[in-house]
Amino acid sequence: MADQARETMEYDVVIVGAGPAGLSAAIRLKQLDADLDVVVLEKGSEVGAHILSGAVLDPVGLNRLIPDWKEKGAPLNVPVKDDNFYLLGEGGKVRIPNFPMPPLMNNHGNYIVSMGNVCRWMAEQAEELGVEVFPGMSCSELVYAEDGGIKGVVAGEFGRNPDGTEGPNYEPGMELHGKYVFLGEGVRGSLSKQVIAKFDLADGHEPQKYGLGMKEIWEIDPDKHSEGSVTHTMGWPLGKNAGGGSFIYHLENNQVYVGFVVHLNYKNPHLYPYMEFQRFKHHPMVAELLKGGKRVAYGARAISEGGYQSMPKMVAPGVALLGCSVGMVNVPRIKGNHNAMLSGMAAAEAAYAAIKDGRSGDELSDYEAEVRNGDIGEDLKKVRNVKPLWSKHGLTASLTLGGLDMWTNSLGKLSFSIIGTLKHGKSDAEATEPADKHKKLEYPKPDGTLSFDRLTNVSFSMTNHEENQPAHLKLKDASIPVDVNLPKYAGPSARYCPAGVYEFVEEDGKAPRFQINFQNCVHCKTCDIKDPSQNIVWTTPQGGDGPNYPNM
Repeated sequence: MADQARETMEYDVVIVGAGPAGLSAAIRLKQLDADLDVVVLEKGSEVGAHILSGAVLDPVGLNRLIPDWKEKGAPLNVPVKDDNFYLLGEGGKVRIPNFPMPPLMNNHGNYIVSMGNVCRWMAEQAEELGVEVFPGMSCSELVYAEDGGIKGVVAGEFGRNPDGTEGPNYEPGMELHGKYVFLGEGVRGSLSKQVIAKFDLADGHEPQKYGLGMKEIWEIDPDKHSEGSVTHTMGWPLGKNAGGGSFIYHLENNQVYVGFVVHLNYKNPHLYPYMEFQRFKHHPMVAELLKGGKRVAYGARAISEGGYQSMPKMVAPGVALLGCSVGMVNVPRIKGNHNAMLSGMAAAEAAYAAIKDGRSGDELSDYEAEVRNGDIGEDLKKVRNVKPLWSKHGLTASLTLGGLDMWTNSLGKLSFSIIGTLKHGKSDAEATEPADKHKKLEYPKPDGTLSFDRLTNVSFSMTNHEENQPAHLKLKDASIPVDVNLPKYAGPSARYCPAGVYEFVEEDGKAPRFQINFQNCVHCKTCDIKDPSQNIVWTTPQGGDGPNYPNM
């Protein structure tokens, strides 16, 4: 706690994170009662600056939240017109026909969007209703009530020196108190992680599983552009080394989203997810599409992939976890934004009812019941076995048995599962095996035209961190990277980070030194997830720092 006294502001509901979940909650609260005091705190320099998603948006959440979104100018401009699925080999491809796929895989009625721009528009709608939206406000601490529940957050602390002491321009931040606090921080949020640990919310649930999603925006030759076209691939270049796949979405203005997801439960610590993405673009199908085009943006972030069985308890006294703080991504559909919106609305409705009844600071159990038993639970239950099948038995089993299981789970009142509910088992960190069990993987050097080195690409994320602050990437034990992770796991942080934050530096024959280039961090959280020793803790830097994504 700072020596300087903090000012305190009181609200009915304090929301951390201006993503689809947090903004949906804010809008729904004001729709239900215009007199409620609602604040949204966003660590990015502006709303949308830290939002990165595919994204093909199922508008079910938006339809329910703002039914006249078209008239209000929501940036859903590109309806999906065709769906393509390919299994790639190194030099060729096999089209997977659409007809055997369960109905839930159909993208008819969905839109190719920039979720950053959708969130910018949602923030405008929220502000018109009277919600206070404060970007550039990192929430660095939870504020506890006397009974041990959550009553607020600390936001807007600035000016600490690199060693953690207070600098000459130190600002202690403010305490924002609420009858309820909603955490919509996205995947692996730092405050959500603390709440889950303190209240044992993960007890009795499977470990959360994750993927690393990397994405570039390309401007391509107009003759090759097909607005509304959606393509997904599996197979090469990952093969048996890791689960994952790609997406290629044609939006407006001759732009294409090119993305690649690597499941983070891979065993071989020599795997280099970023370079797998760069290699993917040299596949003949992709190279031909991008030839003559130019990359205009890059970013990366983790994706929650555990699904229904990995959702922790979502409520504790005074606090509710929303959206990807819980993990609501439908993995085979590669969609979670619609569930994030629905979760925000459900939390808002539960909080509104509680406040109306004169309650505060208790558990919003109605919210949890709605998520598990309502539309979100129904969406995730149908696909709950696809990820564990893929992890344990590979791509073929996931396509065949997982596909059959999705079909039998999609029969309405007759729905059933032929295999019950499978477990995930190990966490992604525990899945990492010692380096001497695996062969080293060689990657071709980026050519600077289709493929790029990490640091060049990071410059296209517009990432910036004030250097004169404490590193927001903390080590529990500073000796572990060199003494344990380097000899045992070949220093995997130098590879799994998609922004080149971590380096093992050798100088003049001295022992290697572990270096953290926190200025490069794009806030993907992969290090917090994949580090085999669970020694890296991701925390929030000063507000406004990090990537500044334009149209992600």
